[in-house]
Amino acid sequence: MELTKREKRKLRLEKLRQESLTTQKEYEQRLEHQQQTQQQQAKGSKSKYYVIASAIGIIVLAVSAYSVYSINKPGLYDNFAKCLTEKGAVMYGAMDWCKYTQGQKAMFGKSFKYINYHEFDELPDIKKTPTWVINGAWHENAQSFEKLAALTGCKL
Repeated sequence: MELTKREKRKLRLEKLRQESLTTQKEYEQRLEHQQQTQQQQAKGSKSKYYVIASAIGIIVLAVSAYSVYSINKPGLYDNFAKCLTEKGAVMYGAMDWCKYTQGQKAMFGKSFKYINYHEFDELPDIKKTPTWVINGAWHENAQSFEKLAALTGCKL
C-alpha cells in the first residue's frame, strides 16, 4: 500500500522532529558537560589559590621568625665592647660623614651599641676621627681589636 502525500509529509515531519529532539538533547548534554568541567576547574583553581596562599604565609612566617631570631641574637663582640666601656674607653668620631668612624663601628657590628661613643665635637682639639681616649691617652684613627685589648686588658 502506497502512502499518500499527506502521510509522507507527516512521516518526514515526525522524523525531523525526532532528529531535532535528539540534536537538542545532545546539545544539552554537551552544555552540561561543559558546566561540570568549568565547575571542576573552578574548584581546582580555588585549591591552587589556597596552596599558593599557604606557601606564601609559611614563607612570611619563616622570614619573620628568622628576623626576630637574628635581632635577638647577641653580637659577636658584646663582651669585648662591654669590657671596653667598663675600662673607660671612649670613642669619638663623626658617624655621619667619616668613613673611618663608620668602618670602626662596622668592625663591632651589633656589639657597637655597648661602646661608649660620642661625636667628635664633644671633645675639643680632636683632629682625626675616630679617636679613642683610653686612660687619658688619645689614640687616633681606627684601632684593631688587638690594640684595644692590649690598651685596656679586655679579652677578645
